[in-house]
Amino acid sequence: MEQLITDILTKIDDVMYYPILIIVMAIAGIYFTILTKGVQIRLFKESCRLVVEPSEEKGKTSSFQALMVSTASRVGTGNIIGVSTAICLGGPGAVFWMWIMCIIGAASAFMESTLAQIYKRRNTEGQCYGGPAYYIERALHAKWLAYIFCVFLIATYAVGFNLLCSYNLQDTFKVYGFYDTNVTPLLVGGILAVLVGYCLLGGGKRIVKLTSFIVPFMGVSYVLISLIVILFNIKNIPSMFVIIFRDAFNLKAILGGVSGSCMIYGIKRGLYSNEAGVGSAPNASASAHVSHPAKQGLVQTLSVYIDTLLLCTATALMCLSTGVERSVEVSGSAYVQNAISTVFGKAGPIFITVAMVLFAFTTLLGNLYYVDNALIFLNKKKEPSKRFMMIFHIICTVIVFVGAITSMDIAWAMADITMGGMTLINLPACMLLGKVAIDTLKDYEKQKKDGKNPVFLGKNIGINTDELDYWK
Repeated sequence: MEQLITDILTKIDDVMYYPILIIVMAIAGIYFTILTKGVQIRLFKESCRLVVEPSEEKGKTSSFQALMVSTASRVGTGNIIGVSTAICLGGPGAVFWMWIMCIIGAASAFMESTLAQIYKRRNTEGQCYGGPAYYIERALHAKWLAYIFCVFLIATYAVGFNLLCSYNLQDTFKVYGFYDTNVTPLLVGGILAVLVGYCLLGGGKRIVKLTSFIVPFMGVSYVLISLIVILFNIKNIPSMFVIIFRDAFNLKAILGGVSGSCMIYGIKRGLYSNEAGVGSAPNASASAHVSHPAKQGLVQTLSVYIDTLLLCTATALMCLSTGVERSVEVSGSAYVQNAISTVFGKAGPIFITVAMVLFAFTTLLGNLYYVDNALIFLNKKKEPSKRFMMIFHIICTVIVFVGAITSMDIAWAMADITMGGMTLINLPACMLLGKVAIDTLKDYEKQKKDGKNPVFLGKNIGINTDELDYWK
């Protein structure tokens, strides 16, 4: 029965990503890059400046805090396990296609986050919220599609991603002698479920504070360790890049087995890792209190770069530079742990385990922050009852537990399919609303050119104020 489920999910996964999603993502990313004149590269310096800009309202979520929430979900097990499986199963060329996805996808991240800011709403406590469901409902007047998007979001972040996150964490313990296939996954899943369940009682504010502290620390530590391993193998760097580019453009291998090629693995794992265009980060972006929507759009492009160009690349270069064996058997945490142990010995795998615990923990919390937004939308823009949320959070903790004892193929396929569903709704919606985001960017750049701190009003770019709740 399990094999039948695996086969069905894998088949759906393969068809969804090739040819459907690869075409949609490529067209959308290139379209947004052209429309914005390469905003993700052209205004990179401005993006960096805006990260440290304080919130427009004291005590409210800042651009940096919103960035950390979205980065907490993006930066996670995908940066370690996702890269490892892409290289082991697809080949070194997958790294190149991750880079391409990142650069193109950053334009999609700008569009979706800017739109989320434009169509965000404010609750009775003065806090802002929003996301794709809101701009689909308000600007496209397609409430039914907004509901479908929310269902996919909940399926992705409460089920698909959390199943996979939990599985990936327990997988890091396989290199240790005490690992028991029948016992260890149960223990890891149980402990993780209890910790996540406890933190969920603190709500969104605790998530923001927790991720603001942990994400930068764990990201910097991981990159530093990766750099040390790379420096120890500096002589292998030139040949490593040759391998990456040679494999990336091996058209015979790509066309000979498309669904298992480096290109498709690079795109799938790149999308899983940085989530550009998926429609998740806009939920966090909408919470930031800024004077102009384009500010948060620019800030969110950095999250994609942090995730892929920094963390995913660190994992890829660390593994490939060591020259350790890559195969189906070691795909996952074992490949990364084998690589790091060439320099740090037995301490290496332990560091990866600790990093995975931190990555997994913040990813799980960041995921459920997004889910809360979707539940509010489905509940007619009102907070669900405390009783409902308690039951829902109990279900979420059970899913975290189940993830630790499920199979790798089912975990990855579930995450890919649900994430793909979100992307196929969000990217076309962003394309239809492209003019609104572009006009907003032009308004921002014009005010900057005039020496002002840009301030946005919907009427200035011709938006019907009846569609807005905030920028009137």
